[in-house]
Amino acid sequence: MTSPSELTRDASNELALEGPDVGDGGQPRRRHAAGEDPAKRDQILAGARQVFLERGYDAASINDICRAAGVSKGTIYVYFVGKEDLFVALIEQQRDELFAEGDVLLESDLRLEDKLRTYARRLASAICSDEVIRAQRIIIGTAERMPDLGARFYDSGARRVQDGITRLLEREVAAGHLSIADASLAASQFMELASAGLWRQRLFAKLKHPPTPEVTDAKADAAVSMFMAAYAVKER
Repeated sequence: MTSPSELTRDASNELALEGPDVGDGGQPRRRHAAGEDPAKRDQILAGARQVFLERGYDAASINDICRAAGVSKGTIYVYFVGKEDLFVALIEQQRDELFAEGDVLLESDLRLEDKLRTYARRLASAICSDEVIRAQRIIIGTAERMPDLGARFYDSGARRVQDGITRLLEREVAAGHLSIADASLAASQFMELASAGLWRQRLFAKLKHPPTPEVTDAKADAAVSMFMAAYAVKER
């Protein structure tokens, strides 16, 4: 088994082989410590994304990822524990790209109905996208044998979304705008409403392509109408 010192040395050797890192003025840039270069990490993840999408989780190998990313095996192990860690990091990167604007939206000063409608539209588009559907299918295919991987996938995606919506609903309850006994349950209900009739059909290939903006707009309008009818505090 390769020791941590050997892995670090392997990564250092690869950096040396790549040649000097020179800035615009011809002066060498400071090297990042092993495992701390964000560009190198992104390079590995880009290769991993290509391999996982082409081969699936089970068929993908670290050697395949090395070739796709253009790095040594030692470099990969400096940044990631193994294939599972790589896959989860890739999902987390994708999640951050998909939901970063949504997190800001939930904290914005928009009217509640507008905030929920916009978020529902973005959520449905994200979870019905080709990349997310592919990732979900990979996870489902490995969940029985690797339940921890499925749990990590859920926590990095659906759980994060649910927690963000829950916090919003709790603030609205405290402000007297909503009447909700269980904000976490209501958040789950809202997530289901946002993609009702879309996500499962995409997952099982009944719908071959992501929904159009017109479709997600209609789903968002219906989701918010139903949600507010159930939980909005009625004015007297």
